[in-house]
Amino acid sequence: MKYVLVTGGVVSGLGKGVTASSIGLVLKACGLRVTSIKIDPYLNMDAGTMSPFEHGEVFVLDDGGEVDLDLGNYERFLDLTLTRENNITTGKIYQSVLEKERRGDYLGKTVQVVPHITDAIKNRIESVATIPVDGQEGPADVCVIELGGTVGDIESMPFIEALRQLSFSVGPDNFCLIHVSLVPVLGVVGEQKTKPTQHSVRELRALGLTPHLLACRSAQPILDNTKEKLSQFCHVPAGNILNIHDVPNIWHVPLLLRNQNAHHSILKQLDLLRIAAAPDLRDWTNMAATHDNITNSVKIAMVGKYVGLTDSYLSVVKALLHACIACSLKPSIDWIAATDLEDESSKSTPEAHATAWETLRKASCVLVPGGFGDRGVKGMILAAKYARENKVPYFGICLGMQISVIEFARNVLGWEKANSTEFDDGTPNPVVIFMPEGSKTHMGSTMRLGSRRTLFQTADCITSRVYHNSQYVDERHRHRYEVNPEFIGTFEDAGLKFVGKDETGNRMEILELPSHPFYVGVQFHPEFKSRPRRPSPVFLGFILAATGHYSYYILSRKGTRFFLLG
Repeated sequence: MKYVLVTGGVVSGLGKGVTASSIGLVLKACGLRVTSIKIDPYLNMDAGTMSPFEHGEVFVLDDGGEVDLDLGNYERFLDLTLTRENNITTGKIYQSVLEKERRGDYLGKTVQVVPHITDAIKNRIESVATIPVDGQEGPADVCVIELGGTVGDIESMPFIEALRQLSFSVGPDNFCLIHVSLVPVLGVVGEQKTKPTQHSVRELRALGLTPHLLACRSAQPILDNTKEKLSQFCHVPAGNILNIHDVPNIWHVPLLLRNQNAHHSILKQLDLLRIAAAPDLRDWTNMAATHDNITNSVKIAMVGKYVGLTDSYLSVVKALLHACIACSLKPSIDWIAATDLEDESSKSTPEAHATAWETLRKASCVLVPGGFGDRGVKGMILAAKYARENKVPYFGICLGMQISVIEFARNVLGWEKANSTEFDDGTPNPVVIFMPEGSKTHMGSTMRLGSRRTLFQTADCITSRVYHNSQYVDERHRHRYEVNPEFIGTFEDAGLKFVGKDETGNRMEILELPSHPFYVGVQFHPEFKSRPRRPSPVFLGFILAATGHYSYYILSRKGTRFFLLG
């Protein structure tokens, strides 16, 4: 196994995840099989219980793993299907070591960070690296490892030491270290400063790791004399100093790396030049150019709880981008805080209230994504009501589907106090209920998680058509509450149809309103399986409906390719 380690210095948020994904993509374009590991030094077992405001979205994998959003980047860039094991956390490592200690596996020895924690980290990395994630048998050729945080963080020290030991044990021809750092420009002087990177590399070397390549983040391309200075003081050849400057969209990052021969430097370090081919990124180049050249856009109202941090809905944003690009459009997302739509805000924050409603009315379509808790629910219900009554395309995901059920019960069936038991335990009409097998005492990994099968109840519905008349679809889930099956007959008699159910027939997975051009709710999260060249079918249908092309698309029977070719 060959390892490529990506570390970060100076500040967090430099884009290590995109850099690691892009490195993997370029190596894959060279004909190599690639896998990825994300190391998160926090004590949490996984990302499942973290607030979206603090850590961005929780990405869900096929096996039900709740992981860091960077694994979403890996899957989208590399077209992999990762497992929960591909996200290593301090919590997982310490739990495994403590379980061994309780069993007596250490035979009475004093359990210490070195060697027991570091050995557990090394063993976990080497084990996970062999898991096939690309649909083929056997291990990959290269494992790209991203170490979260920045060099010098206390919580990452055991991982740094374990990776130092790993680099020594596998040998120099099997380990390549790429350090991502910042080259800032001070506004007053206007000079590209190398000191932060010098200090970051010095600290990394003091911990026993020497970078083979530097990936320097900057607003503008770095100058030759800046490269020479970095080379001299960081002991990295000038040819191995890569510049990842700001680009119009992140799809350009792999092309930046390719244009700077990053693949050659990495392959040379890993002794893979003999078996690797020149990187074939023609399709990726065309995709990035297409994105840059598109001029038309579609206005999408995103009504959510966590709009203050757009990373909270990162996969939804990417899925919208994939669908829009397939339709030769750019997504113009108008973020609307659900609380701003509520009647109470007209008194407390009248300007925000008026702006939110004006934005909603100008949008071509309305999307209500997932979330937890009752904050903003009233606003989401108002948005669903507006879309239903005004025939505006509506797409509800997870909570967004449940919102549409509550809204329909209140305003069509006349059940004024209909609600979810998540928001009101005493509601007389519990149209959304807690799952019977769920846990009310433990939060982590207790939801309905991972890939589950949904069976279409009829072929004569929007979602079946956009999924190419398939009889079923496998999508990823993450929820604790579901539509109450006791009320399904009443809903369907009133016109709200549940066209997708689970294999037992008791769980409602997809709803539609046949009298509406596009009013769809799904209990699953289709955004997690969307890919740049394979947009999620239901997202694609949503964008087509927003632009008035849905019927034409269905009649053409040529699928997304029709729109990709214009």
